[in-house]
Amino acid sequence: MFSTGQWIFGILFFIAFVIVIAFQYRKDLQLHKKYYKGTVWVLIGFIAFIGMIAAIKFIFM
Repeated sequence: MFSTGQWIFGILFFIAFVIVIAFQYRKDLQLHKKYYKGTVWVLIGFIAFIGMIAAIKFIFM
């Protein structure tokens, strides 16, 4: 389906993308700590909500 060149490009692009994202995250870490306090609780609430919806689905099926 894909040629060898396309596979190589895709793999190299993925590696470069992950490196750039990791570098930028480390660069902005202090800003994240300052401005995004408490966002973990939003994530936990969202995951709990999705879990409740899945539980209700399996209970009433």
